[in-house]
Amino acid sequence: MRVVIVSGLSGAGKTVALRALEDLGYFCIDNLPVTLIEPFLSTIKTKQDIEKIGIGVDIREKEFLSDAYNILSFLEGQYRIEILFLEAEKDVMLRRYKETRRPHPMLSIRGEMSIEAAIEEERMLLSVIRDAADKIIDTSSYTPHQLRYLITSMYGNMVETQAINISLISFGYKFGVPQNVDLLFDVRFLPNPYFIPELKPLKGTDSVVYDFVMKNNETKEFLGHITRLIDFLLPHYIREGRTYLVMGIGCTGGRHRSPAIVEDISKYIKEKHGIKPNVIHRDME
Repeated sequence: MRVVIVSGLSGAGKTVALRALEDLGYFCIDNLPVTLIEPFLSTIKTKQDIEKIGIGVDIREKEFLSDAYNILSFLEGQYRIEILFLEAEKDVMLRRYKETRRPHPMLSIRGEMSIEAAIEEERMLLSVIRDAADKIIDTSSYTPHQLRYLITSMYGNMVETQAINISLISFGYKFGVPQNVDLLFDVRFLPNPYFIPELKPLKGTDSVVYDFVMKNNETKEFLGHITRLIDFLLPHYIREGRTYLVMGIGCTGGRHRSPAIVEDISKYIKEKHGIKPNVIHRDME
């Protein structure tokens, strides 16, 4: 039985993550006090048809958080558990609350306080769960759709011939670096189609831009290094028991060079290793 405990800051994407897990066949329950997780799992494990569990834990159960670290440590010794913690930058959180006009949960707990203070208070109270987390994702630069796609690639069922889930993310450095990548590569040294008038409005997935990027000797040499690194790393990661790998490829704006490189690497991994990567072009639109 696989158990994923999802926690994090309010507005960071916990609901999106739980819904993605639910769509993957996980039996999900939200807002469960940490003290009730063990009795809940003890009951569930007698159900032979339930093999994947998603549990949401948040600030609404703050009276139980003081014992969270010890409880979660005990559970990790009894079950196959992964703790996923979602967070985002303060300015992003403020923008999200202003856009949705939803009250922060801390306001119902502590009464009158600013949104800024509520976010910091929640961050402090949840630090005990963050410290115990196996995976921390900063969702600042992700749309709900992109976050859902990432969660799906990390926790989805792999096909029988696929030993590891791989996600390839193209992005623009001027919009920030994704915080959850395992391998990060900067391709801003490559010739930029942005400065070619007829290529500027196009995307890295368009054949003419893709061909422009790929024809350069620098690109060919870079891809040679990357593919050799992939060939070396993947068998070791699989042997270690890793179930997912996230690679980030960044250029200046994330529209031309990095999408083209991601498309080429995706094709290589599929043809050479029989693994179909999940591709996310974060900033291409």
